[in-house]
Amino acid sequence: MKFTLSWLRDHLETDADVNEIAETLTDLGLEVEEVSDPAARLKDFTIGKVLAAEKHPDADRLRVCRVATDRGEKQIICGAPNAREGITVVIAHPGTYVPGIDTTIQVGKIRGVESHGMMCSEREMELSEEHDGIIELPSGEIGESFADWLAANEPDRIDPMIEIAVTPNRGDALGVRGIARDLAARGIGTLKPLTLDPVPARFPCPISVTIEEGSRAVAPVFFGRLIRGVTNGPSPDWLQARLKAIGLRPISFLVDVTNFFTYDLNRPLHVFDADTITGSTLRLYPAEGGERLVGIDEKEYVFQPGMTVIADAEGPESIGGVMGGLRTGCTDETRNVFIEAAWFDPIRTAYTGRALKIHSDARYRFERGIDPAFTPEGLEHAVRMIVDIAGGEASEVVRAGEIPDHSRAYRLDTDRVQSLVGMAIPPETQHATLTALGFRIDGDMAHVPSWRSDVQGSADLVEEVARIASLTKLEGQPMRRLSPGVPRPVLTPMQVRVNTARRSMAALGYNECITYSFIDQRSAALFGGGGDDTRLENPISSEMSHMRPALLPGLLQAAARNQARGRMDLALFEVGEAFHGGEPEEQHRLVSGLLVGRTGPKDVHGATRPVDVFDVKADAEAVLAAMGAPGKVQVLRGAAEWWHPGRHGMICLGPKTVLGVFGELHPRVLEAMDVKGPAMAFTLWPEAIPAKRSASATRAALSISDLQAVERDFAFVVESGVEALDLVNAAAGADKALIEEVRVFDEFTGGDLGAGKKSLAITVRLQPREATLKEAEIEAVSAKVVEKVAKATGGVLRG
Repeated sequence: MKFTLSWLRDHLETDADVNEIAETLTDLGLEVEEVSDPAARLKDFTIGKVLAAEKHPDADRLRVCRVATDRGEKQIICGAPNAREGITVVIAHPGTYVPGIDTTIQVGKIRGVESHGMMCSEREMELSEEHDGIIELPSGEIGESFADWLAANEPDRIDPMIEIAVTPNRGDALGVRGIARDLAARGIGTLKPLTLDPVPARFPCPISVTIEEGSRAVAPVFFGRLIRGVTNGPSPDWLQARLKAIGLRPISFLVDVTNFFTYDLNRPLHVFDADTITGSTLRLYPAEGGERLVGIDEKEYVFQPGMTVIADAEGPESIGGVMGGLRTGCTDETRNVFIEAAWFDPIRTAYTGRALKIHSDARYRFERGIDPAFTPEGLEHAVRMIVDIAGGEASEVVRAGEIPDHSRAYRLDTDRVQSLVGMAIPPETQHATLTALGFRIDGDMAHVPSWRSDVQGSADLVEEVARIASLTKLEGQPMRRLSPGVPRPVLTPMQVRVNTARRSMAALGYNECITYSFIDQRSAALFGGGGDDTRLENPISSEMSHMRPALLPGLLQAAARNQARGRMDLALFEVGEAFHGGEPEEQHRLVSGLLVGRTGPKDVHGATRPVDVFDVKADAEAVLAAMGAPGKVQVLRGAAEWWHPGRHGMICLGPKTVLGVFGELHPRVLEAMDVKGPAMAFTLWPEAIPAKRSASATRAALSISDLQAVERDFAFVVESGVEALDLVNAAAGADKALIEEVRVFDEFTGGDLGAGKKSLAITVRLQPREATLKEAEIEAVSAKVVEKVAKATGGVLRG
């Protein structure tokens, strides 16, 4: 919806400038999309006077002018034929941007003579298409702003244009008067009364109108008057300027009148050339289907059953509520005109417009709802303007049908309004607001005006009071505490643990993925799922038929998509739910990470390498530590079949409590998921981490022993099939209180060890807490280490 400031002031008595009006409209819910202010483009142009004009020494058509300006006397070269001594002109100084030629003026030489500025034409300033000469002003002081001169002498030429976005429920805001009413209710001005001076009837209307029974529900009322003896032609300058300012092309006065009232009062009208109407009756009826009409846009349209047809004895001549026909349209030769003002059902109009693919101003307004009660008044306003400007005499009003009764009232609970809005709005202010918007207050009942089809309940009354009061005045209020003192944490311990895992994974360089909880049966089967208990009854597609048993299938699918697009080095993670059954309690929360490719991009130092099991082991341990898992854990074998049988580990607190699994994924799984491997991954179970014994929010005191630690090295000869992990776990279990760490530092095969044997060397670190260890105590622990390793692995000390 577009309008100009001067147009708005025809309905609103206000001193507010365009910026204040634009801000207020947006605050009222009529969002301003554009403000075009011509005066802003002309602010740098000033008025000057030509003191002398002489012929250019090297050009017959150029003149060297001495011009008095606000910056003193300047020499300006001009090629306009009307450049002469004594005229008052518009000056663009060096550095001024001239919009009509998209140029910033600079000091320059023209045929060897310097020019310090430019004297402008109307086209160069985008005031009109006139460019036969420079502007000659009838008045003006040297140095005066040209924009100020226009504001005082020709304000319509710099009239600001405002465009607002109107939501579908606010059909009343599709007219300038409706916008003015909202602004007046806010206090930006006073709404001017809308005066009506009906044209006296001189003769009976020779054209009658009938509405058939099938159309009365969608076209309940039709008003018309015939004016004979009009003189059609170009519209007055003021009307053309109004229409051009909002982007409409003036056509002829009779057509421009209908466009004017469509935007001015939100009253679509149509004018027929009465001499082209066949017969003496216009008939409104529902189309049977197949009828044809050439519209005023010169396109042929075929009616579908149920569309509203306005027809004469020859056939259809208008599409009700959408568009008129070319056959009965007005031309410059039109002398007798029949003016139509009707009301059409919004839903029927929308269906018709969409089916015929017609976008017209009339359809846009009828389908959003216009004021049915204003139908006869809108007709009288148009008749008065036509008679006053185009002449002629008017007939009596012809009427068919009845104006639909949309009267309704809703209870206004002023206390409830203040509670819902959250502002103190006195009852008298609420009543005054609704009254200013056109509501009639009767006790606690608010009667809705006929132009507000969007108000359908008491909640809408609250909205009207709130938007006029301005929701920008709302002040934030702290919520009441349920109990005194420091409030308890909002997040549960598990939520805190999961959030910590997310932050830790991101800090380690992983990118978070959010994948679907549904996957295909084949992928689910690779990870222990895909059964009937997790199958969906009504899946979105065959690729989303089952609930996921793990997070890794989604991560692998994401990796495959990235690899297909050339991204080979990936670090992905996800935190979410997986499902081991179809019941609500048969789900578990997981944290999974995936590494594919190399540790970093290639470089000249060769620092990059393929990711390995120890990368994901370190990351899994770091995330577990961040979530509060105990520091001492065991790493065991025996994970599910989708892990590589010899390159994985289960992080456990014992044989039954598994905190997570890390390792290389099985090549069979990668091949099935179309991932180029190898791929390293880990999965953690946050819910398996035991809760802290202390509920304190503070971190426990750091415990560091001040006693000397002791390290002892052992080399065991074991069978070649013995895993180093089994040996480490056995040694660590010799004395859990004293042994702080066990690590492998060497592996040896061959030599005199014999076939099928290998040597594993480990370092055992002993950390006393109460007293320095004595040699006997060290020897006793060493003996237990040898005993435990021998019992668990069959290993013997290497001689």
